[in-house]
Amino acid sequence: MAIQRVGILTGGGDCSGLNAVIRAVTRAAIIQYHAEVIGIEGGFEGLISGQTQKLTTRSTKDILTLGGTILGTTNKGNPFEYRERDTDGSIKITDYSDKAVQTFRALKLDCLFVVGGEGTLEIGYRFFKKGIPVVGIPKTIDNDLEKTDYTFGFQTAVQVACDAMDRLHTTGRSHHRVMILEVMGRNAGWIALEAGIAGGAHIILIPEIEYKIESVIKKIQYRKKGGSPFSIIMIAEGAKQKGGDTIKSETAEGRLQGVEKLGGVGFYLAKQIENKIDLEVRTTVLGHIQRGGSPNSFDRVLGTRLGSHAVDAAALGKFGTMVALKTPDIILVDLKDLAGIVRRVSIDSQLIHCAESIGINMGRKAM
Repeated sequence: MAIQRVGILTGGGDCSGLNAVIRAVTRAAIIQYHAEVIGIEGGFEGLISGQTQKLTTRSTKDILTLGGTILGTTNKGNPFEYRERDTDGSIKITDYSDKAVQTFRALKLDCLFVVGGEGTLEIGYRFFKKGIPVVGIPKTIDNDLEKTDYTFGFQTAVQVACDAMDRLHTTGRSHHRVMILEVMGRNAGWIALEAGIAGGAHIILIPEIEYKIESVIKKIQYRKKGGSPFSIIMIAEGAKQKGGDTIKSETAEGRLQGVEKLGGVGFYLAKQIENKIDLEVRTTVLGHIQRGGSPNSFDRVLGTRLGSHAVDAAALGKFGTMVALKTPDIILVDLKDLAGIVRRVSIDSQLIHCAESIGINMGRKAM
């Protein structure tokens, strides 16, 4: 089919590589198919309000190296369950999905490119079922999407965490301290696991494996006894102690995003260690530093490839799909098979086996 006018939005949390995708979609649509490209601002919020901007090869020519997204994004703009605060402070939920469909029709778009993680793509799939021609593009620093080897944004986040760990090694070794680095990873520990291996962590704690504090302490003591009176611990924000709860700073009920706010597990672990061993413990929370900044070369190339192939998919009428990396190729997978599904680290994965085989403690064994 011919595509004459297409739209693109970025939903959910930002990450490095989003602008690479926007640029690729814009250039491929214009150069290959002579189509007009409309950027929808603020994620699905813009699909409700009609806030848009026209994208051109000129307006996107210098954005490849930029972090964030020139279109803006939001975590609270689910048109099917839009959360807003009422005058009494309570949160009311409204279905604006029909209004969003009307906006799509009024914009006279042939396709909507939805760039996001499992939550955003689930919304995209729901709109596909309402008749909007959707092509998904996988984005998340957490790398927790099914059907794709990698999501863009992940490798840059891993590199940022690895760089931080390199710096913690030098100060931890100098002061004989236990250094804890808390990284993102609500439900999946991919960032902590890969950055921990790359950064030479001695202990890695992820959501998929409930850690035993006794195992952590034994590893620290073992290193101290062996002449290494410092330890580096990588911990994902969603990690929790065996039999315990996830550490959260806000519940889901009171937040416009509708999900609980995690954070603080690094400080919680530090207190546990300080109560059991005579070493100073310091915690660093990397937070949104993992999301920001210029994408590395891998994410620039991956984002560009995904964006380009998404436009080809739209031109072929392959809607209700997502472009995915099946190394070395970009393929199409059905949104219905992945939307809303979180890919977690298998506790029997080769990565975990690799980590434990070289002496990294994952919180479940003696050392």
